Amino acid sequence: MFAFAPLHAAASAAASVVTWLAGLLEPLTGGAATAAAIVLFTIGVRLLISPLTLAQVRGERRRAALTPEVRDLQRRHADDPATLQRELFALYRRAGANPVSGCLPALLQAPFFLVMYRLFATGDGGPTLLDERLAGVPLGWHLGDGLTGPVAGVFGALLAALLVLAWFTSQRARRAARETGTVAGTPTEGPGAATLGRLLPLLPYTTVLVALVVPLAAVLYLVTTTGWTALEQVVLRRSRPADIDGR
Repeated sequence: MFAFAPLHAAASAAASVVTWLAGLLEPLTGGAATAAAIVLFTIGVRLLISPLTLAQVRGERRRAALTPEVRDLQRRHADDPATLQRELFALYRRAGANPVSGCLPALLQAPFFLVMYRLFATGDGGPTLLDERLAGVPLGWHLGDGLTGPVAGVFGALLAALLVLAWFTSQRARRAARETGTVAGTPTEGPGAATLGRLLPLLPYTTVLVALVVPLAAVLYLVTTTGWTALEQVVLRRSRPADIDGR
């Protein structure tokens, strides 16, 4: 199979890291060492991008603090959507509250997920990893390969976890929209806001759809990173603003 050189190199590097971690974990986790290594690999990725997550939370808090001014702009420019949008972004710019900062952690994870998918879907960079298993299910197994043996139980548990996490994230997105008066930086009362307001809370459920077509290793990545995100939201939002801002 033709391998795009940079992606092949990234897959090889990831395979080396996962194999090294599995070797360390094997005395504790036995046959599930590679699955545990994927979880640790994912946590390592999240720790790398944690400064962006902190910036995301700071931005959300700043936007929430601007809610009275946002409401005032919506009232004054209700008949002029273009001016409302321009004034709103100017307000965010002055306050240092970038409405797109929340997308950066997810975007930066995409390459790591792609590498994990390629590693266990094709064996590129680490073919021996395809033989590793979790509860008897190969880490390269797809739901489309069949539901024989323990497959239904393993995938069912992981998909159920993703559904719960997607619901939690969706509820948080709805709550953030109510608190800030915006949806992804767009006024909730502006044109198209109703449609955007309906679609945005549904986006977390796309992880469940993705999990239906990727190998088990990639599903483990999705569950771990989504669970990490939920935990971050709980911990960071319970922290005092001064703690988040480093003051």
